[in-house]
Amino acid sequence: MTRTLVLMRHGKSGYPDGVPDHDRPLAERGQREAALGGQWIVSDVGTVDAVLCSTATRTRETLVATAIEAPVTFEERIYGASPDEIIDEIALTDDAVHTLLIVGHAPGIPFTALELAEADGSEAAIEIGRKFPTSAIAVLTFDTSWAEIGRGTGLLTRYHVPR
Repeated sequence: MTRTLVLMRHGKSGYPDGVPDHDRPLAERGQREAALGGQWIVSDVGTVDAVLCSTATRTRETLVATAIEAPVTFEERIYGASPDEIIDEIALTDDAVHTLLIVGHAPGIPFTALELAEADGSEAAIEIGRKFPTSAIAVLTFDTSWAEIGRGTGLLTRYHVPR
């Protein structure tokens, strides 16, 4: 059974005075682009079965703006996570989930996409290596269980920057 992983960086955030990084909200542009990202996911990827989302305010607001309705787990570990930490969280996903969305941060999200599709060499991988701006989305597919994914086991099928 093919599994689909959607990796999304949070939308453009604001920088209000005195607000800690974890609590920064989305800027107006971030709200708009996250909504466009959600529309793209629904039309080009399909139904999302589950979501893993960082606990940061900007990731939570990104998820709300996408209007994607699926069971959500807010995971503090995704905030500032390395690819290995993100992959560890993915491995805990129930195999009944066919499409998983993760809303997180750079550099963890783009580095995870590149690690899972290691040596891919596709145009999408090259673009991700150049830049993974706010609201960017990488889509990978796997022919394994969530617990078995790892370095180089995914196929990077799409890269999209909603603007």
